[in-house]
Amino acid sequence: MADEKESIYIIPLIKTKAVPTTQRSSRAITEIRAYIVRHMKTQADQVWIDPKVNEAIWARGITAPPNKVRVKAVRFEDGLVEVSLPSE
Repeated sequence: MADEKESIYIIPLIKTKAVPTTQRSSRAITEIRAYIVRHMKTQADQVWIDPKVNEAIWARGITAPPNKVRVKAVRFEDGLVEVSLPSE
């Protein structure tokens, strides 16, 4: 796995405020995927989001996702991009 590329991103989720309250957390997951596709130069079907990221978004319910989230994105040599929370 010599061709791994790892980056840490702070993804703004302010666009989720423009959708109805019953769809904000779902939209936040969509925005994370779109941000990673744009910045890691990959395709949407090549992005895998860790369930812990999903739990962090949904922790405050469907109506109140966080304004921004810090994630670690790792691109493997086969093109797959894994998105997870950075371990500290």
